[in-house]
Amino acid sequence: MTFVTVGTLEAQPGKRDQLIDILTRHRPELIDAGCLTYDVGVSDYHSNTVFVIEQWTSEEAHREALERTSIRSAISESMPLLTGNRGGFKFRVVGSPL
Repeated sequence: MTFVTVGTLEAQPGKRDQLIDILTRHRPELIDAGCLTYDVGVSDYHSNTVFVIEQWTSEEAHREALERTSIRSAISESMPLLTGNRGGFKFRVVGSPL
């Protein structure tokens, strides 16, 4: 079963696009770590919020990816751009009609 995280990150005013640039930077190591999809989105209704949907081969793969130097670096680079308001969910996929 795959593991999914769906999250929201609130950027400091005027910093959303800079945050998006960091989050969407090409990182082939994500694939090597077991990331199946990593989608970044925005909404007209939440101008400072960035939405992130990640699908992983397993929860363990996700946890281990967070320990990789390149991923830790991207997180550190993103932190000053955030307000600290974030939300989301983590879950294991149990089925699909597709």
